[in-house]
Amino acid sequence: MAKAALLTVILLICSNIFMTFAWYGHLKLQEAGVSSNWPLIVVILVSWGIALIEYCFMVPANRIGFDGNGGPFSLIQLKVIQEVLTLVTFTIFTVIFFKGQQLHWNHFVAFVLLIFAVFFAFLDR
Repeated sequence: MAKAALLTVILLICSNIFMTFAWYGHLKLQEAGVSSNWPLIVVILVSWGIALIEYCFMVPANRIGFDGNGGPFSLIQLKVIQEVLTLVTFTIFTVIFFKGQQLHWNHFVAFVLLIFAVFFAFLDR
């Protein structure tokens, strides 16, 4: 079980890295002047290509982690883990790639509330 839990989380982290680049990477490319003249359809297709890689991690993570398949997590727990990882990945991405974006006190409060969400999602049923 511990191995499946660890593998699920690692796959979800990989998935979220690709998802973040698919959803927000084009904004950094535009800011850098790389994709400023790209038609929107090209930006969408490039993002879809990256999202395909994301799905190659997300689908196995959910299959391995889902308790209905012998994994350690319920669907709700998988979703809460995924959302927390999404926000952590997004925050790291934003701080590294978008220097003008800053974290404020309310963001930290939101992260603390997410920790509580994880706690409550993992309470015995």
